[in-house]
Amino acid sequence: MVTIETRDASASARAETIISAQKVNVYYGDFQALKEVSIDIRPRQVTALIGPSGCGKSTFLRCLNRMNDLILNCRVVGKLLLNGEDIHRPGFDVVDLRTHVGMVFQKPNPFPKSIYDNVAYGPRIHKMANGRSELDGMVESSLRRAGLWDEVKDKLAGLGTELSGGQQQRLCIARAIAVEPKIILMDEPCSALDPVATGRIEELIFELRRDYTIVLVTHSMQQAARTSQRTAFFHLGELLEVGDTNDIFTKPRHERTEAYITGRYG
Repeated sequence: MVTIETRDASASARAETIISAQKVNVYYGDFQALKEVSIDIRPRQVTALIGPSGCGKSTFLRCLNRMNDLILNCRVVGKLLLNGEDIHRPGFDVVDLRTHVGMVFQKPNPFPKSIYDNVAYGPRIHKMANGRSELDGMVESSLRRAGLWDEVKDKLAGLGTELSGGQQQRLCIARAIAVEPKIILMDEPCSALDPVATGRIEELIFELRRDYTIVLVTHSMQQAARTSQRTAFFHLGELLEVGDTNDIFTKPRHERTEAYITGRYG
């Protein structure tokens, strides 16, 4: 087993934790996709997960809101604590978990509904609004926070699927934050977007971290460097190194981290 390199040495750093993964292992049948992954995620920061394709970063991301439960023959071993509570304990409310831990996927996936109904969907099913006026306010607030309101305020009845790719992704972000999550998981949210749309999403990530904890899987090391405060490097199912983003990119401690960020493999 490779020893993880970490700079989270102080007690104060460990105390500032919203998610704590402790020796997490994930199996798909007989195949082990994650091996003894331990990491603390700090509140109101962007933590980027990087590494070559197939290294386990998206598998780990799906552990954080138990999306792996939906995959046949997938088994998760170890502890995952949200604010100190084990999300795998018997009786834990997974629906409530996914309300507090929202997710934005690689490909924009708006519902085949109006822009308004896409954002209103979560507050409606969770009965968060008392009347149409309050729901209208939630929709507008979410679209504003997603940087989309000015572009769509006059066409809220139009289909979300008719927006551009970048707008659709921001609509999905608005839909995620409408239910007031604490954490937003983003699985390569810009990989299907052009550079201009990618820039808008990155600006949005920077703004959202003031109110949300964001865990970002990205294949782009430049994106990780631009948007995150902390970076974790995965390799062959193991978490090899985690620390401040600037340190990871300028003075990595693990030779495989250095080889990856300098382009010697990927």
